[in-house]
Amino acid sequence: MDGNITEEQQVEQIKAWWKENGKAVVLGAVIGLGGLTGWRYYQSEVQSAKEQASNAYTQVVTALESGKADGIADVQAFIAAHESSQYAVLASLQLAKAQVENGDLNAAAEQLRWAISHTDDEAILPVAKTRLARIYAQQQDFDKALAELDQVGSESWQAKVDELRGDILLHKGDKVAAREAYASAQQLGGSPALQVKLDDLAQ
Repeated sequence: MDGNITEEQQVEQIKAWWKENGKAVVLGAVIGLGGLTGWRYYQSEVQSAKEQASNAYTQVVTALESGKADGIADVQAFIAAHESSQYAVLASLQLAKAQVENGDLNAAAEQLRWAISHTDDEAILPVAKTRLARIYAQQQDFDKALAELDQVGSESWQAKVDELRGDILLHKGDKVAAREAYASAQQLGGSPALQVKLDDLAQ
């Protein structure tokens, strides 16, 4: 505004500006408040969905672990209903464990492959991949088991991976490579059982 106009003229200019732009300002404020309210509602709904998924996960996994007849079917239904959730991935790991205990290795392997393909969580992936490697080893598919272990990139898992690699190589009949894997695991601070395994190979 011009610095030479009077206060009364300034007031008149403000009134004129408000008359021309006031509706847009009010509408913008309403939209802004509506957007904020909508965002808060969305966040509330997301949190509610997470809590519901968490409760449902606890229920189906508890039923599975208790050995209920429909436990496996309930977990499968939960996974299908929440497949975009990490709870579905966790449920998949539990389902695979139950399937291994029931002797259904093919179904367990399929479940673990599903879990691996549906998460990028570095805390979950090593668990799923090492379990899948164990299943392949049980199926005598040693090369596939070793290839799966090669996919575990977490340094904190390296000692466990090397020990498992040694176990698989030993079952494959490659004692030299098994000894090297055990020695590597021991250097990385692996389990006390490694010394026993190394001693057995030295005999």
